[in-house]
Amino acid sequence: MPNPTHTPADRPGSRLRNHRLTRGLTQEQLAERAGLSLAVVKKIERGGVGRLDTYHALARALRVKTSALFEPGAPHATTRADDDKVDLMPLRQAITPPIAASGRLLLGDTVEPDLDLANLRATAKALAASYYGDDYGHISQFLPALITTVRQAVDHYDNGPHHTEALKLRSDVLQTAGRYLTQVRAYDLAHAALRDALLDAAAADDQERASAAVYLQGWLLMRQGRLDEAERLALATADNVEPRISRATHSQLGVWGRLLVRASSAAARNNRPREAREMLRLARTAGAALGGGVASYPYGWGKFDWSTVAFQAVENQVVADQPKRVIGLSARVSAAGVTASANTWNRHRLDVAQAHVMLRQADEATEVLAALHLEAPEWLRHQQMAATTFEQSLRVSGRRRLTRKQRELSAFFQVA
Repeated sequence: MPNPTHTPADRPGSRLRNHRLTRGLTQEQLAERAGLSLAVVKKIERGGVGRLDTYHALARALRVKTSALFEPGAPHATTRADDDKVDLMPLRQAITPPIAASGRLLLGDTVEPDLDLANLRATAKALAASYYGDDYGHISQFLPALITTVRQAVDHYDNGPHHTEALKLRSDVLQTAGRYLTQVRAYDLAHAALRDALLDAAAADDQERASAAVYLQGWLLMRQGRLDEAERLALATADNVEPRISRATHSQLGVWGRLLVRASSAAARNNRPREAREMLRLARTAGAALGGGVASYPYGWGKFDWSTVAFQAVENQVVADQPKRVIGLSARVSAAGVTASANTWNRHRLDVAQAHVMLRQADEATEVLAALHLEAPEWLRHQQMAATTFEQSLRVSGRRRLTRKQRELSAFFQVA
């Protein structure tokens, strides 16, 4: 009779056990090195599923790449969003309409749409701004109709410069969709949107737009735990679009720098700190070349300047389990007067909250999370790391009775 706790050889649990035994470690020794409980190590070796940061801690303790512990996508293979929070059906119908033998079959009413490209561009800009303003309800309400309309615009302007502009517009709208869908963890649909965005950019012969779609695809791959692929994809694309610094436009510097930052983030999570630092060193070159300016592309990679690199350096220190460095670097970045987007700044504050928990500073972590809850609740709702950080802060605090802010956060994160 087979052992009920046995896991197939290609599962993370078996891979973890093999690496542990190769190094002559007991489960207790591995748990101590990784800063995890023995129960977590036992659970994963029995076939249970852990968070990506748990796998990273184990890989760091074993001195292997994080991806060595699992097949691409294993820790975060989910392809659905929280159905009680996000209604995806209209977006599914717009992004992946049924296809007849004659081509695409678009669903919807027969009212003649407004195909004026200038008007559609203005709507696309407004929806991109809604994303950065955390107005996800507005995006989910109006994005499906815009996607359907820009598809019709591409068909309507079937040749010449208007066709090229329509392709660029559709690529931008689909990148906004891919970014939003990745944020709410609808990974299968995000992949479809970004694939089509990349194809449209290529058809329009627009390398910078195509690179922006690659940047977002890298984020999607990281969310799925596909770290090797994310790093290789971002780095290869950065190599292809590397500009001559003396002649580069802000946009060229921005997309190159952003791709290097994405590659650095993937490398850091894959237990490759040296490579992560080298990629950030190159990205600083792009930031310095902007001379204090800011590059911007709202549909794909957002904004890029020197602070983008600084924020990623802080995030990499969280991944490397260096909380004191996180707090110190964060203070330096804040003192420099950073003007980051709301999403970037909120993500940074979440890193700081996690560092406080690592330092067993539960009250400080709670203050950061409470401020985020007050200022950006819709964004915070989709940050799994925020819920985990809060749960950890409760364990660190050790209070028998929760404070008012802790009770509010418990209700928000649905933590018992």
